[in-house]
This record gives sequence, C-alpha cells and structure tokens, in this order.
Amino acid sequence: MPALLALAGPAAAEAEPAWPPAPTLDHVLVQTSLYTRHFSADPEHNNRQQLVSLELHNPQRWLAGTAWFKNSFDQPTWYWYAGREFPFWQPTERLTVRAKLTGGLLHGYQDEYRDKIPFNRFETAPVALPSVGARWGRFESDLIVFGTAGMMVTAGARF
Repeated sequence: MPALLALAGPAAAEAEPAWPPAPTLDHVLVQTSLYTRHFSADPEHNNRQQLVSLELHNPQRWLAGTAWFKNSFDQPTWYWYAGREFPFWQPTERLTVRAKLTGGLLHGYQDEYRDKIPFNRFETAPVALPSVGARWGRFESDLIVFGTAGMMVTAGARF
C-alpha cells in the first residue's frame, strides 16, 4: 500500500479529513457548463444547460454548493448539494486529477416531465452526481455523469 501512495503523489498522502467538516472557507469555485450530451437521442432534449454554479470548499476537501441550469426539457432547475473531492493523481505542483461526489436535492422537473427522474413525486428529488476532473492552478474542469441520461463538461475558476 505505501508504494501505491508514493505513486499517487502528494495529494493521496494527505491526512484523512476531519469529521465533522471544519466550517472554514478555503476557496470558492464558480463554474459553467461547456458541453452536454444525452446518451439517447430525443428531439425534446436540451443540450444547452446554461449552468451556473457556486461551490464553497473547506481545507479538508468537503464542499457545499448550488447550481442553476436549464434541465433536459428546458425547464429552470436548481441543485442544492454537498460533497467531497477525492484527489488521486498530482503529476505536477499545479495539476491535480480528482474525482468528486455530490449529493443533494434537485428541483425543476415539472408537469409532464416530473417522472423523468426517480423519486420526484413533489418536483424535488434526491440525487447523487459523480464526476472526474482536473485542476490547473485556479482553473478546474469536470466531466459529470447524470445517471443513465447523459453527461456534462463544466469549467470554472477558484477564488
């Protein structure tokens, strides 16, 4: 196991995160969507999400955020979430490759599209979104998979 940690670089060798997460702000990440692709072609699908999100990160890589976007059916949608980053490779001082997992509440799939996502009886549903991404200095990009429906590429900057 120590050999694997040595190969992974400094990001993997960090101490385990404190629990509960420290209420200390390390940085803010502001993101937007660059590209969306649905796995099944449907003329009703919107591939221009116009996502804008804001994430607050603490020093132990825990995060909380909110995102606004146009859902697959062009309806205004909110995602309120919390999660954590998991760095797994740091080839240079300025480049880190990592995974991220967020979970929270999604609100916006309404009317005839209400049943397009599971557990959306009251037009607000629990969701979990895995992603893989990279950070280059202040800039970050993620590939987010949203269930079996599709994927989105985002980019943003840290402040």
